[in-house]
Amino acid sequence: MITDRQEYLSTEAETMQKLLSKMIGKKIEVRCGISTSLRGEVMNVEDGVLKLKDSDEKMCFIALDKIVVVWEASDDEHRAGFVPSGSSV
Repeated sequence: MITDRQEYLSTEAETMQKLLSKMIGKKIEVRCGISTSLRGEVMNVEDGVLKLKDSDEKMCFIALDKIVVVWEASDDEHRAGFVPSGSSV
């Protein structure tokens, strides 16, 4: 028997999979929890797993149900909350 929570999580994963499938080939940043942030090009999304390729050509596999937020990454290396060295504030 499927509980309401299981149905909700399944629906959320399907929604995330549809969203990320539209971003294949784009560079994104993914936040999983409070302190884990991953960045790379979306290579594939299937069976509840996001496949990213980072700037070193390494593959990363992320469970969709662990993703909190996703956004398209800019080409620069600046991360939110940090000021690149040499910049004046």
